[in-house]
Amino acid sequence: MTTVTDTVRDIPLTTIDGENTSLRAFDDKALLIVNVASRCGLAPQYEKLEALQEQYGPRGFTVLGFPSNQFLQELGSEDAIKEYCSTTWGVTFPMFERIKVNGKSAHPLYQELKKTPDASGKAGRVTWNFEKFLLTPDGEVVRFRPRVEPDAPEVIDAIEAALPAAAA
Repeated sequence: MTTVTDTVRDIPLTTIDGENTSLRAFDDKALLIVNVASRCGLAPQYEKLEALQEQYGPRGFTVLGFPSNQFLQELGSEDAIKEYCSTTWGVTFPMFERIKVNGKSAHPLYQELKKTPDASGKAGRVTWNFEKFLLTPDGEVVRFRPRVEPDAPEVIDAIEAALPAAAA
């Protein structure tokens, strides 16, 4: 786990619908930031990401999907991605325009997130689609590699720790 500076919330982002925004639009929320790809073998994780959105959304949590074709498994347009995600997986969480997650032209958000080490202490490159970064309201980041399922105990525990206690 690492802590990012507050300026990460000011990095310009563009929604899948072409609107300019930033993470400031999600202040006080726990954010699960995921690089997604429609044609990836891990795409069924969309279903579990949407389940997390439904379960924890009312408590101040949201998934943020960032399509990336860096691993050559994403559809060719934002419209195609949006349609695929909503019709195939029922995605309701916010989606953004396609970005690069690695290399010199990596999106500034991912340049910052990749500084966070995973559970084995390794930081650096995003290894594949569906790598997950939990950004807590106080700026802590927890990294989960692609094969860690969205409903894995370590992900659920980190989300629960980042949220206010559930009402009894």
